[in-house]
Amino acid sequence: MSGRILAVLASLCLAACVAPQPPVPRASTGVLDAARASAGDGSAWAEACEDWDDWDKRAPAFHVFGDTYHVGTCGISAILIAGADGHVLIDSGTRNGARVVLSNIRTLGFQPENVRVVLTSHEHFDHVGGLWWVQENSGARILTSPQALDVIESGEADAADPQAGMHDPMHPIARHMVSAIEPGEPVTLLGREFLPVATPGHTPGALTWQWQDCEGAECRSVVYADSLSAVSSDDYRFSDHPDYVQAYRDGLARLAALDCDVLLTPHPSASHMRDKLLAGDLAGGMTCAAYAADRLARLEQRLEQEAQGGIGQ
Repeated sequence: MSGRILAVLASLCLAACVAPQPPVPRASTGVLDAARASAGDGSAWAEACEDWDDWDKRAPAFHVFGDTYHVGTCGISAILIAGADGHVLIDSGTRNGARVVLSNIRTLGFQPENVRVVLTSHEHFDHVGGLWWVQENSGARILTSPQALDVIESGEADAADPQAGMHDPMHPIARHMVSAIEPGEPVTLLGREFLPVATPGHTPGALTWQWQDCEGAECRSVVYADSLSAVSSDDYRFSDHPDYVQAYRDGLARLAALDCDVLLTPHPSASHMRDKLLAGDLAGGMTCAAYAADRLARLEQRLEQEAQGGIGQ
């Protein structure tokens, strides 16, 4: 089945599955404006958090740009894109971290039941382990990649995941609440277009997301780039999986080519978010191209270590 057909089916499923949810009040322009004013610029987040901080450590929400907010913890990102007809959330954090995410959404003046869709980055418990809790509190539909679909539904790791066997299972999600989208095909959610980009490597089903947000006449491209670190179990060798390594490199090339004014990542410190906040400029510092180059260099280093017998022997 072609990617375009899959994307159409996903859109149809969204129309069929998101629309029947209980009606929620529209968020007025005043509510959206008030959220921007109350969220702050991230300086409070930078004061509360350290680099590579604890995954579940509570952190204040902050305004990224336009209607985009960081609502995650100190150690794990979750991104809210607010709208008058409902909100899109990217990632949930861990099972406990999801409580912080929902609390931060409320603190902004929004309601969890207005979250209509949750998108995923990669299928590990630190980023999507709280999906079940978010879904229980919002009724939101979950969109993920075809490769991650079974993991999200079952809670069990993919055998092809370099970290398979390293993590406890996650809470499964009911099949009718999860859909796969086709990477590379834009999907329109609640009036906003999102581009899912396949960036496998850290996991087989990892996605990077790109969307545009605006403040008045100024618009910026926001990219939530996946972790893309070559981390694995002790007995896994990336060099034993040449097709996977090639897909890894291809995803990094796609990431490097993206229009990318604001870079966000599932682990905030991976893209130096705290440094950017302290400098008062989330659009400065590390770019998508620089991030992709850094991840590629780390992959090549890992492959060299494997060739020298230092890993996976």
